[in-house]
Amino acid sequence: MEKIGIEMVVEEIFSRLPAKAVDRFKILSKYFRKELSTHNFELKHSRRAGNSLKKKLLSLKYESIVVDDIVGGNLELDTSKTITFPYDIHPSYLRIISSFNGMLLVCNERILCELMLWNPTTGRYKLISDDYFNHRFDRNSDTGGMYFDQFDDLKVLHIKCSRNVGTARVYSRRLDSWRKIDFLKDSKLASSCYSWSPATYCGKTIYFMVSNYWFPPGERNIVTFDVISESFSVLCFPERMEVNPCQGHFLSISNKLHVIVVGRAVELKADLYKLEHDDWVKVFSFDNPHILDYQARMQRTNIIQDKKWLITSIWGDFVEVDLCNEAFNYLQHVDNYNGPKAALFIETTVSPFEYKL
Repeated sequence: MEKIGIEMVVEEIFSRLPAKAVDRFKILSKYFRKELSTHNFELKHSRRAGNSLKKKLLSLKYESIVVDDIVGGNLELDTSKTITFPYDIHPSYLRIISSFNGMLLVCNERILCELMLWNPTTGRYKLISDDYFNHRFDRNSDTGGMYFDQFDDLKVLHIKCSRNVGTARVYSRRLDSWRKIDFLKDSKLASSCYSWSPATYCGKTIYFMVSNYWFPPGERNIVTFDVISESFSVLCFPERMEVNPCQGHFLSISNKLHVIVVGRAVELKADLYKLEHDDWVKVFSFDNPHILDYQARMQRTNIIQDKKWLITSIWGDFVEVDLCNEAFNYLQHVDNYNGPKAALFIETTVSPFEYKL
């Protein structure tokens, strides 16, 4: 009965505590360390944290790494704090590839393609690159994502497109090793003419927007990766959202896949669509979309600021939109959104290391 009582405390009380408080309990006893490090606890704690309207925004500045609170979609200016990366790397060399369940997949661009798993809440990190990564990271042809498989093993997907050849590899936290998997066969998407977006995880699937920025103008494709079967497929970009030239940016809101379509017909426009029953439904249009020049970008300190949102383009443009009350209320439920120098994340206990009994 006593054991049942302790297990109930772990399951129902500890899983509701902040990640840093859970970490402090781990040092009290071997029992707590064991129970609070299991996959089941990690998943339950991260699910509870993910359901909260409170998120963190990590921004890589030129000289520092800044974390802000995002509460109900609003940037809390008084909560800004500076943190340090636990590895000796200047922030200007770091690039965020993916954000998932409190973990960030980051790349040290100074040393070829050095990939790291990092939990910015607990400070734990792990180098996961092997001898294969002997090239520099290319933001157009290198991308990746993270997921839990059906056995609760944390996996990292890395895609490299070079010299018209695409290669996909998967890292296992449990096995601490990489393996090659089948990529899209004879796919033109491995060409250097195509640019790959960061990964967006939603519903056991990872989504990539793959755009051709040479010819034909504005061609877009949706590449999906099923995390259970570990297989790729290609979907056509919906015709109803076609505006040339245009770009699409995936994000997850309330655990549903959305896409922001930025394009120019007579004037620049930005629309938000939601995937509903295998069809794309328009949610609303953003107000006053406009491209920021270099000087304006340098003055921005966050991707969310003064009810304005900065959409980072995979082509290098930065589009700013105004958030009316409707848009602001809807976007407060964003699960994840990341660019190369900023990412939303939740505070979890998920570790880059596999816990060993």
